[in-house]
Amino acid sequence: MRTLSAPLLTKIGAGLEITELTLDPPKAEEVLVKMTASGVCHSCLHAMDGTHGGMPLPLVLGDEGAGVVEEVGSSVNEVKVGDHVVISWAPNCGRCKFCVSGRPVLCHRGAPAGHLPDGSTRFHRGGRPVYHFGPATYSPYTVVHSSAAIPIRRDLPLDLAAMIGCAVATGVGAVVNTSGARLGDSIAVFGCGGVGLNAVQGASLVGAHPVVAVDLNDDRLDLASQLGATHRVRADSPDSLEQLMEISDGGFDVTILAVGATRAFDQAWEATGRGGTCVIVGRTPDGERTEFNPQTIHTGERRLVGSIYGSVRPSLDFPKFADLVAEGALELEAMVTNRYAIEQINEAFADLAGGRLARGLIVF
Repeated sequence: MRTLSAPLLTKIGAGLEITELTLDPPKAEEVLVKMTASGVCHSCLHAMDGTHGGMPLPLVLGDEGAGVVEEVGSSVNEVKVGDHVVISWAPNCGRCKFCVSGRPVLCHRGAPAGHLPDGSTRFHRGGRPVYHFGPATYSPYTVVHSSAAIPIRRDLPLDLAAMIGCAVATGVGAVVNTSGARLGDSIAVFGCGGVGLNAVQGASLVGAHPVVAVDLNDDRLDLASQLGATHRVRADSPDSLEQLMEISDGGFDVTILAVGATRAFDQAWEATGRGGTCVIVGRTPDGERTEFNPQTIHTGERRLVGSIYGSVRPSLDFPKFADLVAEGALELEAMVTNRYAIEQINEAFADLAGGRLARGLIVF
């Protein structure tokens, strides 16, 4: 058993409190990781403000991170002590129909909310359970299922590698995996936070043209241009749809909705051209609904598809993403707006909520 201090969510709508916890050692199929860095993610912000409910409290947040393996359970063979690993928030069993068919992020034997896959927790406070938000990467040490610790090359800085575990996988994967985009396809990305900026980079990787960034924030649009967007459109411009239709010559082959807002969905769907695909990546607030005419699917052979975690296969795709970053094909440093110590975590989330971050990193 290990004693540590970690930020704890004890009440919806409140900040995080640095609290002393105990952490049990890993069980047979688990891995103990000493965290190096963790991303400041909207998913965690939405857990804090109650936009996305259903999580038990108290809770250790963090769903994007990287670190070094310190201990492995008795049945672990694919990960060893000393490995540099990117943490996946989607542990998988490796045996269900989704896992064996190459869709492990849909594994229906994954971890129940707040727990590890075996249904228990490793964090405790005063002998009572403390729950895990996915892999709980805001703790300086965390225990995860071995399928959620993906070894990568050692020459990549681990603070940058942390972003592979969510922003890169979700954004790049939505383009290259879920949408099936091809060379020369026109792509528009709605929402240019960490995920959307990586979707812009994914569009560049497949050779899309034009690549249009759509956002309300000029700084993020500037960054999208640096990362490969050929055009930019302010989402709140009165003629935004007209601009999009002109750039795309009547509608895009692929639209990526990287923000959880129904108004943005309406805009993205209207900008999806005949034969095009609209990919929903951003999760809307619980209970929110929208309406659209189903004839727009039928008459134009448009497709509306969901993308969870960029449809990635973490054990295969994370090392490839790491190679692309190390070789300069994916740019991550430019996305980092600020680095924070763990004691500054509430400041980091205030910056995220205020729209001041492309990506923030908690560095231990």
